[in-house]
Amino acid sequence: MWNSIASGCALCLGIFTTLNLIAEARCRSFTPNVWWIDLRILPGWISWPLLAVAALLLCVLGLTHQISVWRRRVTIVVLGILAFAAAGNVAEFYALATSGRISVGVPVPLSLFVLGLLSVLIVSLTRRVEAVSWQRRLSATVFAATLGLIVFPLSLMVLLGKTDYRRPADAIVVFGARARADGKPSHVLADRVRTACELYHQGLAPRLIVSGGPGEGAIHETECMRRMALELGVPDEAILLDPEGHSTWETARNTRQMFREQAVGQVLAVSHFYHLPRIKLAFQRHGYEVCTVPAQQKYTYSQLPFWMAREVCAFWAYYARSIVESE
Repeated sequence: MWNSIASGCALCLGIFTTLNLIAEARCRSFTPNVWWIDLRILPGWISWPLLAVAALLLCVLGLTHQISVWRRRVTIVVLGILAFAAAGNVAEFYALATSGRISVGVPVPLSLFVLGLLSVLIVSLTRRVEAVSWQRRLSATVFAATLGLIVFPLSLMVLLGKTDYRRPADAIVVFGARARADGKPSHVLADRVRTACELYHQGLAPRLIVSGGPGEGAIHETECMRRMALELGVPDEAILLDPEGHSTWETARNTRQMFREQAVGQVLAVSHFYHLPRIKLAFQRHGYEVCTVPAQQKYTYSQLPFWMAREVCAFWAYYARSIVESE
């Protein structure tokens, strides 16, 4: 049973890697494979073929575990290289954490789980496997795919989203949330603006870009955010408004133009932890690698499980959009 599940995981990872490579070929600034393994230390002429070969071998492994000896050995070598890279990602994470360059919410990187999965696949290739019916293999693949579709974005929310990557930057982008009918910010919106203003007062960036859509009343979300930032001591000339940020995707697209006009390079993105993976995905698709900072919550929100479940669907919707949509 475990070998069937391992095969299902291999097939899902192979398909995921293949889709990422297709997306990268369509948009060179978009490198979605970094979401599960970071090979950017290698030149593209090495990392791209390595991932392409790995994707092919993983798909073959997922479709049939009865493979020839030479192909089994090649698969072990390629997965071993990826496992070594994943171990390097783990070491880098802890080096950044211990040096204080990042503030870790959950002291476990996603790379550690990737390393575990690759290790399981390598071990499964070294063992003698009995033939498995296609029905059982299909069931295992469906199980692995369903689990991955749910667990992967949730893991990103908890592991990446709760990690604070604050550092000196050129701008801070704050994402909108509900502005009440009386013009006051909701607790969620206040969390985000308060955190962004804290970053500004720490001298980490000279300007705030507040992005959002219409409020519940006459006051626009961005105007509500601007007023709160002014109350918290941010000068008006340091605040830029993006009133057309009706969605995370639109904010990433709109602010990209603002970045060009303002000569912005390094960006800090502020929102709640569950929202940050989708923000990072949207900005990466639009050509910017942002450093995410989770908003400091003053309250415990009863709607949090619903918001996280919604983000699972939204993350994959953005992922699909990133692949199919042209520049």
